[in-house]
Parts: sequence; structure tokens; C-alpha cells
Amino acid sequence: VVRSGKRIIFTSGRPPWYDSSGQLKEAFVIGITGGSASGKTSVAKKIIEALDVPWVSLICMDSFYKELNKEELQQAKDCNYNFDLPTSFDLELIASTMKRLREGKNVEIPIYNFTKHQRDKKKKTIYGANVVIFEGIFAFQPELLKFMDCKVFVDTDSDIRLARRLRRDILERGRDVRGVLKQYMTFVKPAYDLYIDTTKNVADIIVPRGGENEVGVNLIVNLINQRLQERGFLFRSQLKQNMQHQLSGQPSTTGNLPPSVRVIDRTSHIIGLHTFIRNKDTTRDEFIFYSRRLMRILIEFALSLLPFKKVTIDTPQNIKYEGMRMNSNNICGVSILRAGETMEPALCDVCKDISIGKILIQTNNETGEPELHYLRLPRNIKDSHVILMDATMATGAAALMAIRILLDHDVLDENILLISLVMALPGIHAVAYAFPGVQLVTTEIDKDINDSFHILPGIGNFGDRYFGTEPL
Repeated sequence: VVRSGKRIIFTSGRPPWYDSSGQLKEAFVIGITGGSASGKTSVAKKIIEALDVPWVSLICMDSFYKELNKEELQQAKDCNYNFDLPTSFDLELIASTMKRLREGKNVEIPIYNFTKHQRDKKKKTIYGANVVIFEGIFAFQPELLKFMDCKVFVDTDSDIRLARRLRRDILERGRDVRGVLKQYMTFVKPAYDLYIDTTKNVADIIVPRGGENEVGVNLIVNLINQRLQERGFLFRSQLKQNMQHQLSGQPSTTGNLPPSVRVIDRTSHIIGLHTFIRNKDTTRDEFIFYSRRLMRILIEFALSLLPFKKVTIDTPQNIKYEGMRMNSNNICGVSILRAGETMEPALCDVCKDISIGKILIQTNNETGEPELHYLRLPRNIKDSHVILMDATMATGAAALMAIRILLDHDVLDENILLISLVMALPGIHAVAYAFPGVQLVTTEIDKDINDSFHILPGIGNFGDRYFGTEPL
């Protein structure tokens, strides 16, 4: 994952973290504890290396130290403050963070400055994971154990732990030898005997000697791989199979649509525009021109579905006029790249100064599954009505992923409008079944998709025809 400003770029595409009905697959959470400098972080990194899974988040409990007041800061400077108590950590924040990570949602992790004993203003954003590793000296607190699928205790000799702590605190945290030894004997060692050593009995696996113990690390890795395989599935093909099963025996019609679907009236005007953009002989200039006209109509229709309120205004003739005004100040657009990006100008034409986000979802050529590669969302999107744009929708796989992302960022499902020029009936049923609160808005519905997941009769590859690129 590469982060630059507000952008999040996934260098290795993220596969779905939810099932074909849109429900979240809970992340596999590993808790690692042990004495200070026992090698917890080393074990965690060894597990990550051996797993060879691209979506692993490592969370250190040290990031959640509570901020100190003026008196406590002076005690810390004199090495008289006890950091080795469970109450020194913000356990409530840790629990809420673990809960969101387990659900696959994004979180903001504090950055603790061990020199100043304060949290930095800047935070580290983590966007969920398939595997979450949480390590810390008090990781096995009762309120945190319920989030863990596997509990690991790193058991290292006390002399080795002291030697490691001396080296770390002097070189990395600006302490002196006398201060480190004083703190160790006064706080660290008693805390280990009282709070940490006693949690061995709840551990699933005890790893002696830390990261040097390859047998112990391999045991943990084998267990995780087994659990991950049990949770795997083929997502896009499963969507198609589910929809074929649900639609079998039903007449080939778009009459029985879910209540969340809105289709523009099929007037001669709309049919005429579709005739142009569906025609394989239409030139690129004409394809762009008539597509844009259809997009403008679609977006105007979608905006009419947002909440409005009655208002009374005065006309230039000083006569009262009973009118309507949109009952929301927060509207933003999110395009599913690349075809959805073609709809942005039409949205900006009718919504002044609207914020636009972007999500890049591409199909993995080897697995055929959708993968998330890029993400940039408007600030405060959770309080907004979101116009989610994609030019066409076939199986609904990309739409499901995009909606899941919005929900993970706390957008309400009833505040999402998914708009496409053409939607395939199987995709409509897939999305409406998974997220019944999301409104689906389109200008026309096609009845089927082929084995290559292309809409029939369809438009062809919208992005290639619009941008003038050749299909691979």
C-alpha cells in the first residue's frame, strides 16, 4: 500500500474482503504478547514474511499509550512514571480499533512519540486486512481477547529481554543506561511477574526465544494458512451462479425488479440515444457526444431522487412562489475508474463545486476476480449523499466492492445512489440483494451476461470505445 496525501494506492490489487452477498468476511486476528523486548515484533514480522499474503496489518500496542499531563511528563523525564500498567494504554480506543479492523474497515492509528511522551497530530490510516497482527505487552487484556482468533505468547529469558531493552531504549528512544535500569527494576520486571507472565494460560501457542524459533513461527503460519483457505471463494463466478440460480424458472423480463431500482422512462428520445451508442459502427466522436447527452439525463434524474423540501421565494414581480429545494448540503460523487470517470463532467455541470472521489477496481487476469488498486474519497464522505458512477454494470462485482468501500467509510447505504447507463439484470439482483438500501439508477436494463461477464446485448467495452483504446 502506498499513501500520498489523501490518496491510497494498492500496488498489489486487493481481492474482495466480503462474500458474494456483500457481507464482510472477518479478518483473521492474531494477538501476540510477551515481556518487554521479548521479540514480539520480530515474531510478527517473521509471520508476515512466511505468510506471503499481501493484505496483513501489523498493529503495535505501543501506539496507544495515553497522553501524559504536565505532572506525568515530568515523572517520565525522571524515569518515575510507570508505563507498564494496563491503565497506561487507551484500551477503549484499542478495542474499537480492533473491532473495525476485524470487520475489514479503515482505522486511524495514533503515532506515539516516545521522546516527548505525546501522540503526534498525524495519524496512520490502515484500510482493513485479511490478517491482522496485534502485538503488545498487555495484548491479552480481557476486553481484547474476544477479537482474537489465535493467541501467541513469546517467552524469552529475562536477561535477554533486559539486554534488548537497554539497546532499544538507548539507541531509539534517547534514554540513558541508569534511567533504563531504574525503570526496569522499579516497573518493568514487577509488571511482567504480575500482569504478563500470568497470561500464558490463555495462549494457544507459546513461542520460546522469539523470532529465532522457526518451528514455532511455522506452526503459526500453517494454522493461519489453513484458516484462510477455509474462507476463500471465487467471487465473480459465484455471483453469476447465484443469480442464474435465483433467476432460473423466471420469465426473461425486467418486470420483476427489486424496489430499489429506478429506470428512466423508455421514451423515443432515450431509445434514440441508445441506438447511437449501441451501434458498433458509430464513430468515436458520435459515441462520446451521445453518451454525454445520456449521462446528463441520467444524472438529472438521479438527483431528483434525493430528498427535497418545500420553500417559498419571491419572484422579481414580488409574487410568492411555492417551490422545492434539495434538502442536503452534502453531495459528492465517486467514480469507478476508468469508465465511471467519463460521467464526472456531467455531474459537475449540474452540481456546482461538487467533490469527486475515485476508486480503481480492475479484474485480475489470472483469477478473473475484481481487485482494488486505488482509492481517494472526499473528506467527510460519511455525512454525504454519494452518487456512485460506473458507465455500465454487468455482474455487479465492481459495484459491490465500491459500495462495500463506502460502507466501510461509514456512509449510510440509503445515502448511496449507484448510476449506470446500462445495467445487466443479474448484476441488478446481486447488488440489490446484498445492499437493499442502495438505490440503483439506470437508463436501460439488459437481460443477460455471457461467460466472459459481458452484458448482452450491451454496448461493448465502454472505456475502449470512449477513450479510443484497443482491448487487450
